[in-house]
Amino acid sequence: MSEIEQFREETREWLEANCPASMRTPARGEEDAYWGGRNANPANPDQKVWCDAMASRGWTAPHWPKEFGGGGLDKEQLKVLRQEMARIGARSPLESFGISMLGPALLKFGNEEQKQEHLPKIVRGEIRWCQGYSEPNAGSDLASLQTRAEDKGDHYLVNGQKIWTSYADKADWIFCLVRTDNSGTKHEGISFLLFDMASEGVTTRPIKLISGSSPFCETFFDNVEVPKANLMGEEGKGWTIAKYLLTHEREMISGFGVSGSGRSLGQTAAEIVGTDATGRLRDSALRHDVAQFQLDSLAFGATMQRVGDEAKAGQGLGAASSIFKYYGCELNKRRHELNLAVQGEAALGWDGELYNNGAMPRAWLRSKGNSIEGGTLEVQLNIIAKRVLGLPD
Repeated sequence: MSEIEQFREETREWLEANCPASMRTPARGEEDAYWGGRNANPANPDQKVWCDAMASRGWTAPHWPKEFGGGGLDKEQLKVLRQEMARIGARSPLESFGISMLGPALLKFGNEEQKQEHLPKIVRGEIRWCQGYSEPNAGSDLASLQTRAEDKGDHYLVNGQKIWTSYADKADWIFCLVRTDNSGTKHEGISFLLFDMASEGVTTRPIKLISGSSPFCETFFDNVEVPKANLMGEEGKGWTIAKYLLTHEREMISGFGVSGSGRSLGQTAAEIVGTDATGRLRDSALRHDVAQFQLDSLAFGATMQRVGDEAKAGQGLGAASSIFKYYGCELNKRRHELNLAVQGEAALGWDGELYNNGAMPRAWLRSKGNSIEGGTLEVQLNIIAKRVLGLPD
């Protein structure tokens, strides 16, 4: 038996023994996922059991180095782990901006003390992070941010406002872009700080969306003291870190295009719309749209995996992340449009158990935000034109 075959056998046995039955079903949305943190309130006790079990092997972040709590898996081992989890329908043990965004940046730009302090806690799901990037007048033009951090000797004094801060009201810590110098260009003088959301002077206010949910918040900083030790990278050089982290955020968002509920859209459509004598969907136009979506989704998933395998460890995807972000968001919106088409009138209910409290139309409305978060699709097209295709300005 080869080493990789032995790893597969051991992984399969461990997953069978440690993954609770209730964690072998897809999460029914953001509220059914486990986010960890100091104030974690799992909807199901098995969520924490599953997270703790996976974290004990570093498999909540299986590709991170073991010295920082990760699994230390190589490319082939990581692929095997994902395949074996998919085989039993195991859900992700931990949803975490710390894993998907901050962690890669910490591994590349953080000092040893910062890595040892934060990465193991991220792996174990002990600290929940949020992202302090956008401001009321600095969204797509992020480098125009005005949140200020004044040098006070052994600490910074932070004042300003962030907006669209996902789950700021539930997060424990924030990774935040601040301006420490106004003397150069707008891309200069930006620094990258890490600080506790429980710090005096930090307040949050949820923003209610048209879908009825409030994942986003306004976040205010009023004379917040942040120790100098919490500066990541060099002072005034935070824009480089910010851009690197954005490639990972866009890669994460692009995954919306290949994520699903565990059952294919075609299976759902066959049950609801019905099939003809040959087993095909009765509605030929819908059949074409569903088949095209599933083909595009499979091709996109294969492309993401191939490019991810080719990317150097810790280097991110660069400008290619803009391609994935654009296409993944468009796919996700198509998925929700097709879900509504398949369900027909039953998809229009907004309240009550009969309509699952309007989960489907609310999710459809929420998907529209994919076009904005992580950099608007128009900005992504500009990046693709300039940095991927090399087109002139």
